[in-house]
Parts: sequence; C-alpha cells; structure tokens
Amino acid sequence: MNFLLIDKPAGLTSHDVVDRVRRATGVRRVGHGGTLDPFATGLLIVGVGREATRELSSFLGCDKEYEATMILGAVSDTQDRDGKIETVAEAQLPSLEQLVTVLKSFLGRHDQIPPMYSAKKIGGKKLYELARAGQVVERQPVEITIHDIELLTYDPPRATFRVRCSAGTYVRTIAHDVGQKLDCGAYLDELRRTKIGDLKVTDAISLDNLPKTN
Repeated sequence: MNFLLIDKPAGLTSHDVVDRVRRATGVRRVGHGGTLDPFATGLLIVGVGREATRELSSFLGCDKEYEATMILGAVSDTQDRDGKIETVAEAQLPSLEQLVTVLKSFLGRHDQIPPMYSAKKIGGKKLYELARAGQVVERQPVEITIHDIELLTYDPPRATFRVRCSAGTYVRTIAHDVGQKLDCGAYLDELRRTKIGDLKVTDAISLDNLPKTN
C-alpha cells in the first residue's frame, strides 16, 4: 500500500496535485484523502494504486490541525480571500484580550453552518455551484468539535491562530464567526494544514521531490 504525504503549495487544487502524482509515478489510480482549497497549503495525503485509494476514506474522519491567518475589519462572500471583500464601516478592532476570549469560546462541541462556497451537496448539487448561480439556500448546522484553539500572533488587522478540530470543520467559517462575535467582521487570508490524525506536514515532501517509477 503506497501513501504519499504531500506539502501542497498555494495556487493548486487538490486534483492538480493528484494529476502531478499520476504523471510522476505513471500510475493511473491515484486519489487524495481530504481536499484543501487552492489558496491553502500543507498536508495532503495521496494514495497511489488501487489498494491505497481504497483506504483513503480512513483518513477522512481524522482530526485535523491548521495554522490560519484572518483579517479583521472586513468580510468576504466566500469567507476567505478569494471572494468579494468588503470593509466593515467603522469597525472597532478588538484588543488582544478580547480576541483571545472569543477564540477560546469556540472550544468544545458546537454547531457550524457550512458556507455557501463549499463542496457540500444539497439536493444533489454542490453548494458552490448554487452560490455561483446567485442562489443562497438554507443549510443545516453540522456538529463539530474544536479540541484546541490558540492565538499565535496579533498585528491588527491580521491575526494568526492554530486550531485542532474534528473532520468536517470549516476554518474559514471559524474566522467568519469570530468576526461576527466581535462585531467587526473577519475573513480567512491564509490556511496551512499541519496535521491529519498523527501524520505531520513536517514529514511531507514537495511536488518537486515526487518519486518516479517510470
């Protein structure tokens, strides 16, 4: 069974990475164990060969760890930097203490509403397809668990935090919800996945160092 730990660069989709692995290895049956948005970087598990791709689903339910940077004082229709960004008029940026308190309020189990710009399906259609068509539909909240969340740096309006969370958690929605709680708005500017279960991005390889079998 052959799994590759890839450190995905920004600007590529997870499927782009799969295609690069196919070309490098000459193996047609390749898949990944959990999507990263194009602007995001970090750990992507890639299965090479029939047996490995069959086992990729075992990683989908694992806890994940991320390092994320959000911009306070503005909002995005996609909840991240790739959307339409609007400054919140007269937004009062929080103090360090206020920001830490709000971040800590996300610890534990709570309901999260999936963003419209996501691959989650409703009525057989992906939400981002509906969003691009100008539709906004009601989404049922999903229970998630935030095991740990820690502010790393705060240089207003930028704040970087680390979060360890259950599978299915949208980190950009955490950033958005932090902004809502602080009444100043926020969107996700950078995202790096550092762990999937016990697997670490420090053990991953770059696409330039892919093993070749041909």
